[in-house]
Amino acid sequence: MDPNVKNVTCAPGNPGMAVLGTCLPIDINDAGAVLELAKLEAIDLIVVGPEAPLAAGVADVCRTAGLPIVGPGRIPAQLECSKVFAKTFMAKHRIPTARFVVHTQIDAALDAVSGRDFGFPVVVKADGLAAGKGVVVAKDRAEAEAAVRACLADGAFGAAGATVVIEECLTGPEVSFFALCDGTRAIALGSAQDHKRAYDDDQGPNTGGMGAFAPSPLLTPALQQMAMRDIAQRVMDGLKADGSGEYRGFLYISLMLTPTGPHVIEFNVRFGDPEAQVLLPAIEGPFARVLMACATGTLDQAPTLTLSADKFVGVVMASGGYPGAMQMGKGISGLAEAASLESVVVFHAGTRADGDRIVTAGGRVLTVVGRGGSYGAAMARAYAGVARVSYDGMEFRKDIGRKAVGST
Repeated sequence: MDPNVKNVTCAPGNPGMAVLGTCLPIDINDAGAVLELAKLEAIDLIVVGPEAPLAAGVADVCRTAGLPIVGPGRIPAQLECSKVFAKTFMAKHRIPTARFVVHTQIDAALDAVSGRDFGFPVVVKADGLAAGKGVVVAKDRAEAEAAVRACLADGAFGAAGATVVIEECLTGPEVSFFALCDGTRAIALGSAQDHKRAYDDDQGPNTGGMGAFAPSPLLTPALQQMAMRDIAQRVMDGLKADGSGEYRGFLYISLMLTPTGPHVIEFNVRFGDPEAQVLLPAIEGPFARVLMACATGTLDQAPTLTLSADKFVGVVMASGGYPGAMQMGKGISGLAEAASLESVVVFHAGTRADGDRIVTAGGRVLTVVGRGGSYGAAMARAYAGVARVSYDGMEFRKDIGRKAVGST
């Protein structure tokens, strides 16, 4: 932990966080409740993890009250929370992204996935937040039409799917790049590669992420420079030019490295998991002081952070049935044994305390992160940790990190 940090308060937190700080059960989407808690606990710095509180304007309320907070306001948060906002913004501010159209009427949307304009495969996205499940890469017309009907006719995602974005399917490897922005300037935080599909070899439905490794061997110095100059800086400058406010917080840029150059697949306005879980252990230096500089718009005065030369592999352990109907409330064993292994960290996600037991309480339950001098060593340690954990219905991919093994 950063030596500048004396106490940590988590809201609402989970059993893993409870080991490091105090967990208080509040509704984090209630801006008034967050502000009241911050004042009651004399919080010096607020760091927002999920996207929903940002979409609800928690950062705006806290910032207006004079509390330093890492996280963009409600309007800049639409870069993640609205696919339409993000795509329109990128087109306006010359940020490279896939060609797209937006539709609210089912007949027009069905015509857009006929194959005439974008061919196949084609991507159909629900406009709003859908827990990582509102994106379908349709291999043919029947699958594309089913995705459109799910959003616009069946209401599968509620209001989040009342508008759809239909876009060309880009090809190439993907890399996640992270910047920390203070509204005027940005610093690079590193890279990772996520695994969105539920099953090995990138098969099965999209999920919120089944594991990641860091750093990405795909991120060259030239690519990082491009991402900072042509994406992160344009995001900050464009939002201010549009009158949408300053962007202060983490900016997660999902890039596809196409034959015609890097294109933005999506933005996250937070340090999203599982990538954060393989990047955070690599950060060396006074991270809390840098976050405070981000919140106060003074990154130019912040101390320097460095990244470990080690490699990190994180394996997500999910509930049975994820990302569909899930089995929860299952007792988890082996947590202490996994965490006791050398160079292994166990992050809790969907867990809760049930008396003296820890049980599953979400789709993605844990992320087990291994650290090593090579990707192979990190992968071996992560899976050694996974082997210590057990619960009914446990699901995980067995190939996280394989893409990087053999890279320097």
